[in-house]
Amino acid sequence: MNVLELFIISIGLSMDAFAVAICSGLAMTKLTIKKASTVGLYFGIFQGVMPLIGYIFAKQFANKIMAFDHWIAFVLLCFIGGKMIVESFKKEGCTDRTCPTETCVDRECPGGERPSKKEASLKPVEMLPLAIATSIDALAVGISFAFLRVNIVSATLFIGIITLILSMLGVKIGNIFGARFKSRAELSGGIILMLMGLKILLEHMGIISL
Repeated sequence: MNVLELFIISIGLSMDAFAVAICSGLAMTKLTIKKASTVGLYFGIFQGVMPLIGYIFAKQFANKIMAFDHWIAFVLLCFIGGKMIVESFKKEGCTDRTCPTETCVDRECPGGERPSKKEASLKPVEMLPLAIATSIDALAVGISFAFLRVNIVSATLFIGIITLILSMLGVKIGNIFGARFKSRAELSGGIILMLMGLKILLEHMGIISL
């Protein structure tokens, strides 16, 4: 797997964290570098560590299932991507404020009423569950890395750094524009991962060579 492919997968994986970071930014009355960095570090660290855990676990069985390893990578990436695409179509807003309707997805509620926001909490009790939830997909991708030619140390650092940067950007976007980009991020990430899974399978079958 070359640097470009790893970069594309990193972008796709980080979209879940990016979407949640948008919600965090939406709930901040005053955005600071420290707050954005805190969110970015939580998501970046977990997004980087989870693939390593999945890789170490799956590497123990890699030799036994080498004949169909690319099918495993394909199925995992398509499953994760498909799940992200489905979630992107769910009419769910950010759960950081009270709104008269259940599908309020931006700063302004449909009736023109201003939602009452509560300040986003960056305490471990709040952030750890979010970081773990958004990085579970990375665990599965780490499993697929065990069956591919991947330098896992470089991969985990790459994924972690990309996620950190995009999460900080997501906080900024959410604070300025609201949650309108949340679903688009999840949809884009899902499509990217599914396409990468298809590319891996087609290369293994000799249909394409890139």
